[in-house]
Amino acid sequence: MTRPILYSFRRCPYAMRARLAIQASGITCTLREIVLRDKAAEFLEASPKGTVPVIVDGPTVIEESLDIMKWALGQNDPEHWLDMPDKGWDWITEWDTVFKPNLDRTKYPNRYPDADPAMARRNAHEILMKLDNAIIGPFLFGDQPTIADYAMLPFVRQFANIDRSIFDAQAWPQVHGWLQTFLASDRFASIMHKYPKWCAGDAVTLFPPASPQISKATLKRITK
Repeated sequence: MTRPILYSFRRCPYAMRARLAIQASGITCTLREIVLRDKAAEFLEASPKGTVPVIVDGPTVIEESLDIMKWALGQNDPEHWLDMPDKGWDWITEWDTVFKPNLDRTKYPNRYPDADPAMARRNAHEILMKLDNAIIGPFLFGDQPTIADYAMLPFVRQFANIDRSIFDAQAWPQVHGWLQTFLASDRFASIMHKYPKWCAGDAVTLFPPASPQISKATLKRITK
């Protein structure tokens, strides 16, 4: 049996959301963990742009995280993540085109010498306040998660971890609850296993793992 190959990097939020959708779909992939400072030649041959995640499914190469989410859920969507209001797609677009650039300029000011990190943080806060007013349940659209929740949550986690004291001080009760529900979930824990750097000739690693065993100590560590 030939499985799709998933090139991933554990901490990358784009790779996180791809893994979340693959796990939810029930598809099993061959996982190849990439070290970004030392990228495997096979990875660069498959995707010369050199960013994760990437799916190689026979002759098909999918290089964008949202496309990977759609690819996985298009094959099997048992939790109905794709059944969401059209506004969900608008939220994803805003996260990818507006929130993420402001996140980057807050987190990596040295990469953007012409940007004002304080202004970028304020811009991100404005978007999160708008989101706080939009969340109507434990998830964005109520009791059930959609692709929008899991396309956005990894980036909110990344933003929160820039300075958790600043993030926690904000009056965003819905956003705080939404994020904490995600961080405390078995779903998050199950996609955050640590894997060694993949090298050609290594034994096959499957994702999702067949029988993940997640200790309380592991869960506590990975949610930090």
